[in-house]
Amino acid sequence: MKKIVILLIFLIIPSFIFAQNREAERAALEKELAEVERLIRQYEIDATRTEAEMQSLRYRINNLTNQINQLDLQIRQSNLVIQNLGIEIEDTKTSIQNTILKIEDLKKNLSDILKELYKQDQKSYVEILFAERSLSGFFNNLVNLEILNTKNKEILRDIKNLRDELKGQKINLDEERESLQRTVQIQAAQKEQSATIRQEQRGLLGMTEQEYQQQLREKAELEKKAEEIRTRIFDLAGVATTDAPTFGEAVEIAKNVERLTGIRPALLLAILQQESSIGKNVGQCYLKDPSTATGVDIRTGATILNVMKPMGLPGRKGDVDDFLTITKELGLDPFETPFSCPIPSIGGYGGAMGPAQFIPTTWMGYKAELERVLGRTPNPWNIYDAFMATGLYLRNYGAGSRTREAEWCAAQGYFTGIRCNSNHAFYGNNVLLWADRFEEDIKVLDQSR
Repeated sequence: MKKIVILLIFLIIPSFIFAQNREAERAALEKELAEVERLIRQYEIDATRTEAEMQSLRYRINNLTNQINQLDLQIRQSNLVIQNLGIEIEDTKTSIQNTILKIEDLKKNLSDILKELYKQDQKSYVEILFAERSLSGFFNNLVNLEILNTKNKEILRDIKNLRDELKGQKINLDEERESLQRTVQIQAAQKEQSATIRQEQRGLLGMTEQEYQQQLREKAELEKKAEEIRTRIFDLAGVATTDAPTFGEAVEIAKNVERLTGIRPALLLAILQQESSIGKNVGQCYLKDPSTATGVDIRTGATILNVMKPMGLPGRKGDVDDFLTITKELGLDPFETPFSCPIPSIGGYGGAMGPAQFIPTTWMGYKAELERVLGRTPNPWNIYDAFMATGLYLRNYGAGSRTREAEWCAAQGYFTGIRCNSNHAFYGNNVLLWADRFEEDIKVLDQSR
């Protein structure tokens, strides 16, 4: 009996252990299967997402291809228009030349007729009568003269008609040439746009889908940031918020000034920003008595002495004289046109005008140059004119070289009239700090285009 029990134990225990091993193996297999199935599902999800994203990329590439093909057709169309206009211009030139020849021929005929009429007009009827052998010959000669007179009128009428026709032909030629010029300009723009699109397409073709999606995300973030920068109100001295340009508008004005003066837009904006932040009470004074340079605070109505340098100072006219001249030329009321007040804690004079804060005598020193650039009378309260005046001023103080030291020194000149004035280094330092900030903002705007 004991032998049987022992035998059963030896038979049951291994089976139990084996069964436990099988359960563990099954659990491990099920766990592994679950993991494999999870990975398969993940791969399926990834594959589906990649395919959807590839459709996005493919759509963009196909869209660019369609744009390129359309532009190619437009360029081809422009070529045909240019060729056709070339033929029309040559035909019109030929027509003009033929008309000129006709007019010259008619002029010659008219000259011959007038000579003959003049020759006959010098003879009296008695001379003509005795010159003819018969009375009928006399009358025939009179008839011929009448015919010449009629022919003379016809030629004059024909010359007038041909001249009118010539005038119309020349107008047509001018219009054809203008049309040709516009078409050539359009074609150049089409070619430039096509080259830009082809470059973008080449970039997309070399991208992985992941890179493309990342680029889209970065572009969206950049455009959002650019829009925030672009719509930010640019703070200018003496300009109401309702009239102040957005930063994007200010940048465009600064870039236009850069083309004419060579001054870096960020520096120009920094100067104007610095002027605004320093002048806490800018544009808050009116002139009341030119003879004494007494004014009034617009906000409080308080009388203020020496709102600008008075008239008749030794060796100079004074700011009041120039202020009166400036306002008169612009048709402004000198007693209702705002300018900066003196700073009470510092003393001295006020009188700085508009966004660029030019004092009247300084503005008059740049007036002639501004007139040449603008083609009109400059206005210190006009934003564009103020930007241009600041650009010219900074250029004259050496900022056109665009080095950091040159810009720092020019900023000192703008503030004090003396370049590289270390006594007022804070002004130049602050201007360059603002310029650095604006440079980054401008880069964001440029990258978002």
